Amino acid sequence: DLIVAIATPAATSAYAATEGTEIPVIFCAVSDPVAAELVQSLEAPGDLCTGTSDVLDLKAQVSMIQKLQPEVKNIGILYTTSESNSISNLKNFKEICGGLNINVEAVGVQNASDIPSAATALAGKVDCINNFTDNNVVNNLTIVLNAANAAGIPVYGSEIEQVKNGCLAAVSIDYVALGKTTGDMMLEALKGADVATMSVKQIEDAEMVINTDVMSALKIKEPADFADIEKVTTNK
Repeated sequence: DLIVAIATPAATSAYAATEGTEIPVIFCAVSDPVAAELVQSLEAPGDLCTGTSDVLDLKAQVSMIQKLQPEVKNIGILYTTSESNSISNLKNFKEICGGLNINVEAVGVQNASDIPSAATALAGKVDCINNFTDNNVVNNLTIVLNAANAAGIPVYGSEIEQVKNGCLAAVSIDYVALGKTTGDMMLEALKGADVATMSVKQIEDAEMVINTDVMSALKIKEPADFADIEKVTTNK
């Protein structure tokens, strides 16, 4: 009766599979559904596909990086060239960093097999690596972390689980709240709501989180105003 699809790859596949049917698709955690061509606009999707968007607060992320690494000059980005969300986030990230005289060194990959060599090359020429919600990169985060650790630089994530898995810090979106909102939209659709007119819900509230194990290992001093920030340790 309905398909719920988590993240852009699943959402685009589900949307394509239901073309010409009356089966609605409710997506969850799609950063830029317009760029992914899932909806015509956030306000008016226009078809039987809508859902929730995990909007990254990239300005807050860059500000956090600057506080932890005041001398940062080069930030590395590893992204998948076929993920529209990553391309959109990269464009915005470059604009923010450009205004702060920070260089963004971006390396695109096509699949998981490209990540080891790309991560090693990138880690050797930047001050840190920042990760978006790129599904391919997140699925291979251990490889990225190993390359960064070998180079003695931190990796910044986009949500708390990435920080628990070894990233230094993140401005983390509340994905529990995102899931609940998606569930509410699913129930509305099942009760007969017109999905084509259900606006995309954006979850923008985010909290900073930092990994104290990584901070200690990299000898990074905690900023004075980080006292109330959520602290986690690395999953063993």
